Amino acid sequence: MSANTPLPQLGGLTAARFLADYWQKRPLLIRGAFPDFVSPLSPDELAGLACEDGIEARLVEERGQDARGKARPWQVSHGPFDETTFARLGERDWTLLVQAVDHYVPEVDALLEHFHFLPRWRLDDIMISYAPPGGSVGPHVDQYDVFLLQASGTRHWQLGGKVPDDAPILPGIDLRILERFKVQPGQEWLLEPGDMLYLPPGMAHHGVSKSTDCMTFSVGFRALSADEAITSFADYLGEQLPDSRRYADPDLAPPAHPGEIDDAALARMRALILGTLDDPAQMLQWFGRAMTQPKYVDQPIAAETPTDPDLLVAALQAGSTLERTPGSRFAYRVHEKGGAIRVQATLFVDGDGLACEAGLAALLAGDQPIDADALAHPDGAELLARLLDRGSLSWPDNHEPNEVQG
Repeated sequence: MSANTPLPQLGGLTAARFLADYWQKRPLLIRGAFPDFVSPLSPDELAGLACEDGIEARLVEERGQDARGKARPWQVSHGPFDETTFARLGERDWTLLVQAVDHYVPEVDALLEHFHFLPRWRLDDIMISYAPPGGSVGPHVDQYDVFLLQASGTRHWQLGGKVPDDAPILPGIDLRILERFKVQPGQEWLLEPGDMLYLPPGMAHHGVSKSTDCMTFSVGFRALSADEAITSFADYLGEQLPDSRRYADPDLAPPAHPGEIDDAALARMRALILGTLDDPAQMLQWFGRAMTQPKYVDQPIAAETPTDPDLLVAALQAGSTLERTPGSRFAYRVHEKGGAIRVQATLFVDGDGLACEAGLAALLAGDQPIDADALAHPDGAELLARLLDRGSLSWPDNHEPNEVQG
C-alpha cells in the first residue's frame, strides 16, 4: 500500500496526508469510515468475555455507592463479573469496558489490518465499551492516540481541547475524570455505526451513549512514558553490564573539604551514566523488545509439545498457512549485511529479539500469509518451529501439522 493511496478508513485521505496534518496534532471526524459496519460481537458476547477469568474488564456506574452504602457520583468495579452483576444494573448510566478484545476474538483482531498505515508495533489493543442510554466514563484525557469507531448504536462526543498535566481530577475513584470540562465550539458530534473519531494524545473528551445498544471500539496505540522508558532501559542495560563497571576516580586530587562533593566527582558520574546509556546497539535491542512486549504477562501461551520441523514443512508445502497469534507483536530492524547475498536483521517477537535473515523478518512482521514461501529463506523452518513453540504463531483453528496432513 502506497503512502499516497486514498484510504476509506481515513475518509479518503492518504496516509501521508493524515500523518502530516492530523497525527498527534488535531482530531479528525471520519463519517462512514467503515460503511455498513456490523459489530463482530454482540453486547451479550461482550458481557460473556467480562465474566471470564484473566480478561481485563471494568464496570463504570455514574451513580454508585461507597463501602458504607452512601451514594456517590461514580463507582468502578473490576471483573470478572457474573450474571447477578448485570441483573442488578438499571436501564441507563453505566458502561462496561473490556480491554484487548482483539486478543480473544479473531474478527476483532482482523480490524487492526485497517490501521497498518501506521507502524504495526505502535498498535496496542482494541478496547470495546457497551453502554445503555446515558452511559459514560466521564470527561477525561488519554495520553495516547486513539481511534474511536462506533460499532452499534449512537454516541455523542464532545471535545474540550488540550489540558495541562496537572488538571484537577475527581478524587476518590479509580478513574481520572476531569473536575472541569468545557466543550470547544463546533467540537461535538453524534457518531453512528461506521463513523470514527481520531483523537491525539492529551485531548480532553467526553462520550455519552444515546441509544440502548451503544458499542464503541477504541483502537489504542502504545506510547511509553519517559518514566517507563528510562526505568525499562536502565533495567535492560543493568542486566548486560559487568559488575566491574563502576564509578572510578584515578585522577582524584586532595579534597578541599573531606565532606564536599566537588565538580570533578559529578563530572565522573555523569560521564559514567551518559556513556553507558548512549549505546545505539543496546538502545535498538531494548526498544524492539519493549515495543513488542505482550500486553499481559501470561501471553503468549507456549505449545504443550515441541513442533516437529518435518511435519511443519510438509504441512506448509501441502498448502497450509500459519497465523500470527492474536495479541502477539512482531517488528524487525535490518542491522547487518552478512556478505553480498544475505542481509541480517533482528526479529522482535513478544519481547524477545531473534537473529533472522532480513527477508524472513519482513515477512513475519508484515501482513502477508505465512505459507511455504517462508521456507525459501535461510533457517525458515527452524524459526517458524521456534515461534510455534513459544505461541507467537499458530495453526488455523488450532490444527496441528499432522492434523492438517491427515
